[in-house]
Amino acid sequence: MTIHLLLSASIVGGEIVNLIQDSGLVAKIVLLILLAFSVLSWGIILSKWARFGSARRQSGRFIRAFRKAQRLQDISAVAEQFRPSPLVSVFEGGYEEYRRQVGNPSGTLRSLDSIRRAMQIAASEELTRMERRLPLLATTGAVTPFIGLFGTVWGIIDAFHGLGTAGAATLRAVAPGISEALITTAAGLMAAIPAVIFYNQISHTIREFGARMDDFSREMLNAVERNTPVQAQAVMENR
Repeated sequence: MTIHLLLSASIVGGEIVNLIQDSGLVAKIVLLILLAFSVLSWGIILSKWARFGSARRQSGRFIRAFRKAQRLQDISAVAEQFRPSPLVSVFEGGYEEYRRQVGNPSGTLRSLDSIRRAMQIAASEELTRMERRLPLLATTGAVTPFIGLFGTVWGIIDAFHGLGTAGAATLRAVAPGISEALITTAAGLMAAIPAVIFYNQISHTIREFGARMDDFSREMLNAVERNTPVQAQAVMENR
């Protein structure tokens, strides 16, 4: 059974290769464009998948280390080892603002709201970094089916033009040209379907990271309030 399936797949693969070789110049150009889109989109998918997997693991470790730390200075000393977790950038953004404020002679916080804003800026920068190159996946999913369809329409026009020139209006005469033309539609769908699936999955993962950064910002503010004297004005700003 397995050998039969392998032989069938080999025959089908050989027929597809022959169709591509026999296709016209426009169809080959379309196929090259679709191949370029597919290669670029798979490169983005694999790089995002690997980076987000590492970021998710490191985020869990960072949260555990943060909750065990007695002081903010303790977690600051080891934060870099938890890259590429986006929580590290959020922590560092808030911690830098925290250090600037507690450096005053009274050693108290003047504004919790400024720490919150610093962490929001860091989170926004991380989200922008995560979304980099993602529009290409959306473009691939939206455009490649139409590029493939263009190749098919052009191929069918070419096939019927050749049929009219030859004067042989039979199914046997027109079928090879149409089958060659349909290859570009299939290629367009093969490029678009994975791009759409993974675009949605990656977008969902980015939203999850955004929610985790928001939650961590609140946890960070709680830790700052517990460990540092806060001026009355800062308390009022936080309400």
